[in-house]
Amino acid sequence: MRILIVEDEVNLAEALTQILRKQHYSVDAVHDGQSGLDNALSGIYDLLLLDIMLPELDGISLLKAIRGQGVSTPVIMLTAKGEIDDKIAGLDYGADDYIAKPFATGELLARIRAALRRKGEVIPEDALRFGDIELNTSNLKLSCKGKELKLILKESELLELLILRKQAVTSKEQIIEKLWGFDSEAEHNNVEVYVSFLRKKLAFLNASVRISTIRGVGYVLEAAD
Repeated sequence: MRILIVEDEVNLAEALTQILRKQHYSVDAVHDGQSGLDNALSGIYDLLLLDIMLPELDGISLLKAIRGQGVSTPVIMLTAKGEIDDKIAGLDYGADDYIAKPFATGELLARIRAALRRKGEVIPEDALRFGDIELNTSNLKLSCKGKELKLILKESELLELLILRKQAVTSKEQIIEKLWGFDSEAEHNNVEVYVSFLRKKLAFLNASVRISTIRGVGYVLEAAD
């Protein structure tokens, strides 16, 4: 799961980034509304944490812009305590939830999980299953037929993406955007390395699940009958 934080208080944005990464979310943070809009329109994020008071473009205008472009990514607004009008405006323009600053970490994480559930995504606390494998994205453990091993974060993120794509072909470009970010310097060989790692670990577990290459297109997860 990839989250975008749009928050002009740099210290708060950095603190939120660390909190969310400890929960195994991939996180990007920007500090002005225009950068937030550019990132949000990329379509690579599963959720946005959006402050209302931002330089260059305020949060409500950003929200209106992405909803106007058909972006349905869940948005949780970060509001000042007691700013009822801002909360109402945010909900009216398509925010999924809001939380007033200062807030407790546990409450924020619960609201993120709830927003992702409403979207129909599988949240990190759940186990993902495909064929005869099970991926626990909370502790990064991959199991099959009573055996298990621990993945590194990027391996877990890649396998999660392939499972959630539901046997659709996923291009290397899509993988780079989702795992590293659309402005990343990661290249195709980065993807190939992690695909190779995962293939070896699936083979070690004697899993029937395979990562198949569709030449010139990308990768697809398949399970033998």
